[in-house]
Amino acid sequence: MPSVNSDSSERTEPAAGDPPAEAPELSLEEKIAKAQEKAQKYLNNWHRAEADFQNYKRRAEQEREELRRYGNVSVIINLLPVLDDFERAFSSLDSHLAGLSWFDGILLIYRKLRQLLENAGVTQIDTEGQSFDPRFHEAVAHVEGEEGKVVSEVQRGYKLHDRVLRPAMVVVGKGKGQGTGNMEQGEEEGRWKKEEGENSGHKPEER
Repeated sequence: MPSVNSDSSERTEPAAGDPPAEAPELSLEEKIAKAQEKAQKYLNNWHRAEADFQNYKRRAEQEREELRRYGNVSVIINLLPVLDDFERAFSSLDSHLAGLSWFDGILLIYRKLRQLLENAGVTQIDTEGQSFDPRFHEAVAHVEGEEGKVVSEVQRGYKLHDRVLRPAMVVVGKGKGQGTGNMEQGEEEGRWKKEEGENSGHKPEER
């Protein structure tokens, strides 16, 4: 049998320990372009991260400011009826009671409460003589008078800074010569505050 030459029959394969073929080396210009591309990518990511952080800081500051200005809204709203009760009580008291020590004490408490609310940013809504504004006023009746103007106030309204806590209940003029039925109704409703104060006085019956 003829001998077979082993050198010619073996395949030329790299040995297991031989290093892989090296990639062609990039030129200097290609290296610079690749580095610039990476740098631009990192710069864009940094700009986005900085913008996100600035937006977060702005939102957090706005939330803190909102909390500082309006965080006590619920407490103030619950105090407004107490203020109404004080004012109705004062309107129903006889004038000869002014100057008595207990009356002056109650008046002092009322003034302190008013000052406390003012320091918190609470202000009254202007009514009588003002143009009717549905953002600040709630019409309970229309009477004969200057059209679109607030004729009288039924219940006082309040704002906290620029936010309406409670709109003012008002009687609004509807012009002249349009009948008297609604006028009489408006006058009755316009006297609601005064009559309620008188009814809450609980004056003893004369014997």
